[in-house]
Amino acid sequence: MNAADIQIRPLTCRIGAEISGVDLFRSIDADVFRILHDALMEHLVIFFRDQDITHEDHLRFGRLFGDLAIHSGVAGLPDYPEIVAIHADGRSKFVAGENWHSDLSCNECPPMGSILYLPVVPEIGGDTLFSNMYSAYEALSPRMKDLLTGLTATHDGEHVYRPIVNDPTRRFPCNSHPVIRTHPVTGKKCLYVNSSYTTRIDQLPKGESDALLQFLYVHCMNPNFQVRFRWQPRSVAFWDNRCTQHQAVWDYFPQTRSGFRVTIAGDRPF
Repeated sequence: MNAADIQIRPLTCRIGAEISGVDLFRSIDADVFRILHDALMEHLVIFFRDQDITHEDHLRFGRLFGDLAIHSGVAGLPDYPEIVAIHADGRSKFVAGENWHSDLSCNECPPMGSILYLPVVPEIGGDTLFSNMYSAYEALSPRMKDLLTGLTATHDGEHVYRPIVNDPTRRFPCNSHPVIRTHPVTGKKCLYVNSSYTTRIDQLPKGESDALLQFLYVHCMNPNFQVRFRWQPRSVAFWDNRCTQHQAVWDYFPQTRSGFRVTIAGDRPF
């Protein structure tokens, strides 16, 4: 695999790029890693087509970018605890990621990124939307930025995972993070609240917190911040959880959408 063969095609002006000329099941040298890392930092989410990867390939690729995290809400595969199955079919009552979210923002140290591989996708539907939280922050008025600066918000996994985990003794992460966080690599500021995990702004009474969070949730869904990825069999999406949100569209029932995800460990937001 030659770094010179890699092509990066941006999908929108703000977020998302499709990368060709890379086989993720082969060894990736330092030059190729640098290209992929820089592309992720620039485009926030990168996509690959026509990848035939095993679980070992998936783990190896994820570990290039950091330690892998064990999901704090659901169990991984029996022989590969770092890999979570993502599956929906005609018997499903819900699907993972139906609402806008940043993966596991309830953790004390939320993930750096996630890598999803879908070998089986519906013939029509099943897209994933990604939204740029740098752009969401930058589009706020100066007065709103001033209001949000220094505030923290509670991110709670209890209401997300309790309905699907049949274990009354299980406890799920709940942590507070800055409403405006700074990306540890790019140094850019981004909005860091999401409608799945964030339950309140810590410094405000409930009524004010609810109203402000509702405004921010709607603001984050602005299509001007987004890219919509249309899956094909054996596609891979790799997104930076620190500066994006995403939503899996469940418009394909009763068709099957099935694959696997690894999560890369991150740092405590600041």
